[in-house]
Amino acid sequence: MITALTRNETWSLLTLVIACFSVLANTFQGDGEPLIASLALSGIAFAATFSLIRWLGGVFMRAGLKGKDMAKLRRPELPETMGAVCAIVYILLIIVFIPFPFYKDIVAATSGGGNRDVVLPVEHVETGRFLHRFPHSKLASYLSGILSLQSIIILGIGDDLLDIRWRHKVFIPAFSAIPMLIVYFVDFGVTQVVVPAPLQRFLGPTVDLGWLYYVYMAAFAIFCPNSINMLAGINGVEVSQSLVIAVLLLINDSLYLAPFTPYPHPAMDSHLFSIYLLLPFIGVSLALWWHNWYPAKVFVGDTYCYFAGMVFAVVGILGHFSKTLLLLFIPQIFNFVYSTPQLFHLIPCPRHRLPHFNVRSGLLEPSVAEWSRPPSKLVALALEILHQLRLVRVWKNEEGDITESTNLTLLNLWLLWFGPMREDKLATHIVVLQLFCGAIGLLVRHKLALWVFKVDNRAFG
Repeated sequence: MITALTRNETWSLLTLVIACFSVLANTFQGDGEPLIASLALSGIAFAATFSLIRWLGGVFMRAGLKGKDMAKLRRPELPETMGAVCAIVYILLIIVFIPFPFYKDIVAATSGGGNRDVVLPVEHVETGRFLHRFPHSKLASYLSGILSLQSIIILGIGDDLLDIRWRHKVFIPAFSAIPMLIVYFVDFGVTQVVVPAPLQRFLGPTVDLGWLYYVYMAAFAIFCPNSINMLAGINGVEVSQSLVIAVLLLINDSLYLAPFTPYPHPAMDSHLFSIYLLLPFIGVSLALWWHNWYPAKVFVGDTYCYFAGMVFAVVGILGHFSKTLLLLFIPQIFNFVYSTPQLFHLIPCPRHRLPHFNVRSGLLEPSVAEWSRPPSKLVALALEILHQLRLVRVWKNEEGDITESTNLTLLNLWLLWFGPMREDKLATHIVVLQLFCGAIGLLVRHKLALWVFKVDNRAFG
């Protein structure tokens, strides 16, 4: 475990921070330049997270926040819960960022139309400010997102400290989403969904889901954090999948900005909001990925998984593109559906389902769940069908009863399909799969969707 920065790392990070602070100072010469400010703060976030991970590794170890790397020959102990460092740096940076997207509005509201060179009487400053022009709804959305993220970080840290069981914590993200949902109801309130063109003759152009739409968004907020946490267990896979999703979201957001779409686009502010939250997230995640990729020097812990998932839920709900986001979660959706029989204990579900490390070969193999008693005829038939489809592997005793079956996770299924492989190779395969599925999802969203819907909303000018 590395516990100190090297000389080159120190000077490189220091240079990055100085350059970023210079850029930040320069943004105040104009109208705040929030996009440039977000980029600069993202560089600072990377440097701060990178340094703190190094400095706090030993502190976490001494506090008992450590875990064994089960997929290594000697099973070294590494600092755990480093995702908390990542998440806290992120929260502090987006709080610092609050004035930048509203800088122009603050000036306009407090100095008479934004002209800072005009000297105004004291009476006018006190009674004539244009506060009614300030975008309070945008500020409320931003603050509600921060509040939801803070709530989920508390859950993640509590889970890492207390090792809360899955059935006890699965619904907690819905409570973290309440501030977002309230702001959505007050500020936006749209609960209508567009009906596919072939069905519009029967249902009309839109259908109002009413309160069911809020149930959907609460379920969305539950799914995102838990889905990242479920597709985990090997070095680098949690951070890598999150980085891929974040980059693909940035690409999607950029499509709604000039010169890719007519200016001003009605959805421009929503996608700028998404970019402002994603850039610092990529900054802190890159620093964590640097230390968590194979061979890992730290573990991310459940905190990072919940935090990353809630970042995506916040931008998806408040950015009004939750359905688009689901297209980028195809591997996570498959992993959840595939895991359902174990999650509901139709099949034995061990505490940890990460792939098994073969000491002799040094490769990862599919881990198995042991059957203490034979399954019911219906479950046995289902497992036999899945076995024939190569979606699971089962082992039977001499009487023909199932004694073991592979754990139902995407990682184990991948090893079942392609055979044992090194941990870093498996992580790389999953990252490539995430990237491929995400690219297909964006293609479906902006091109193939035109076969079902009459227009892509990017066309609105």
